[in-house]
Amino acid sequence: MPKHKAEDSHTISQQLARFQRFRYILVLEGIGVGAVAGLVTIAFRITLLKADDLLHAALDFGSRHPWFIPLWFLILLAAAGAVTLLLRWEPLISGSGIPQVEGEMQDRLHPCWWRVLLAKFAGGVLSIGAGLSLGREGPSIQLGAMAGKGAARLAKRDRTEEKLLITCGASAGLSAAFNAPLAGVLFSLEEVHKNFSVEVLLSAMASSITADFLSRNVFGLKPVFDFSAAQMMPLHQYWLVILLGLLTGLLGAAYNFCVQKAQDLYDRIRRPYLKTALPFLLAGIFGFTYPAVLGGGHDLVGQITAGMGLASLLAVFAVKFLFSMASFGAGVPGGIFLPLLVLGSLAGGVFSGVLSQWGLSVELPNFVILGMAGFFAAIVRAPVTGVILISEMTGSFSHLLTLSLVSLTAYAVADLLRAKPIYDQLLHRLLQKRAAPSSGAEVPEGRKVLVETPIHYGAAVCGRKIGDIRWPEHSLIVSVRRGEEELVPDGDTELRAGDILAVLCDESRGSAVYDALEQHCRAVQPEMETRR
Repeated sequence: MPKHKAEDSHTISQQLARFQRFRYILVLEGIGVGAVAGLVTIAFRITLLKADDLLHAALDFGSRHPWFIPLWFLILLAAAGAVTLLLRWEPLISGSGIPQVEGEMQDRLHPCWWRVLLAKFAGGVLSIGAGLSLGREGPSIQLGAMAGKGAARLAKRDRTEEKLLITCGASAGLSAAFNAPLAGVLFSLEEVHKNFSVEVLLSAMASSITADFLSRNVFGLKPVFDFSAAQMMPLHQYWLVILLGLLTGLLGAAYNFCVQKAQDLYDRIRRPYLKTALPFLLAGIFGFTYPAVLGGGHDLVGQITAGMGLASLLAVFAVKFLFSMASFGAGVPGGIFLPLLVLGSLAGGVFSGVLSQWGLSVELPNFVILGMAGFFAAIVRAPVTGVILISEMTGSFSHLLTLSLVSLTAYAVADLLRAKPIYDQLLHRLLQKRAAPSSGAEVPEGRKVLVETPIHYGAAVCGRKIGDIRWPEHSLIVSVRRGEEELVPDGDTELRAGDILAVLCDESRGSAVYDALEQHCRAVQPEMETRR
């Protein structure tokens, strides 16, 4: 046997043996990554809380001492300068960070984990702490993912395990950010890893639960939003849920369109510092004129449920929407998760206010909750995650039916309008702009990576033999898992829906293999019935 073939055979054997052993230590590794990622996220949350206290103290002082206002704007401009330098040092900290994690899972991006950790932490604190309309959840997911990658690198794990630990870290980051362990698991599977295999599920659950346990020991057991007084909606009002789903679906599609246009406008600004400084200056202006729209908007949800006039709700929604576009479009570190939930709650409040003016007796908290879920489903297009996330954040699972109904309706409306899911849209834009790796990017070292993919019903490979399919170059199908049975594949092995393929390839070919498997195994073929 030639030497290079013997080496390849040895590598395949090592990969498969390690992958099979890994399932027995998944829980332990998940717990370890969950602890590390959870502690990083907890530190991020605590620092943001301190920054928020400092922000309110500064604004209160400035409202009583006008001479301080120009000094505060100078402080904001200095913070914008620091963020600009951080973005220059590590460009992959821009925005929420979730598209960057998805890009890494697809082998399209290769960030330096410790650079992202340091720069994202500092940049997120400066941007969110200054009052920009940004959330902590996207940065928390990216911080958690990079903590998982760092743990994998320090433990010298192979690329396959590294991706699993990145998923674990992302799950832990969302869990610790929102005290939402189930949503952390579902989001990491539905949006980040895009694979519901048992291995990923077990590790993500262990990581998410560990991070949530640590977070609750620091921040307490209360949910993020207190809707304990919300009553279940009567069945005869369910038609209103569908109407709200239509509304949030339209608004969600408009939100994604406006994000793209805001980024287009910012791209016309050639000087990076001017681009970064603009939202910081807006935060200073709103801080002294309209402070309700500052930050992610957590406190604003409580004000909505306490009762706000319809005109006030419309005004806050319009200003918050525009400020969110100005903040996120600039590309500074910060997420859109919490701001979009707040906008959804405002939409639900407006909808409830209109119904009340029409003489209908409705419960405001119900529509605030439903507005969050509908807006999330239309924008992110992860409806299952949205339903569970809102349930965990509000501390109540009594609204599952209405949450599911509004999410399904909003999802369908946004899909019919052909609005691209926000994180796919952001990742596509990021990849288009990156003509060359950043200075801190880690170039793949030619390591082997094992890619797992399920075969969906109606996919092109269903019912076909492996030998009859044109697979991507420099890749090798090494395993076909069918239920509890693991097959050793050959050219005559017929693939079925539900099979899970394990494909070995070089890391440098990962993105091409991912695209090919997406087309062959996960894309449903509309002409399937015709072929039959």
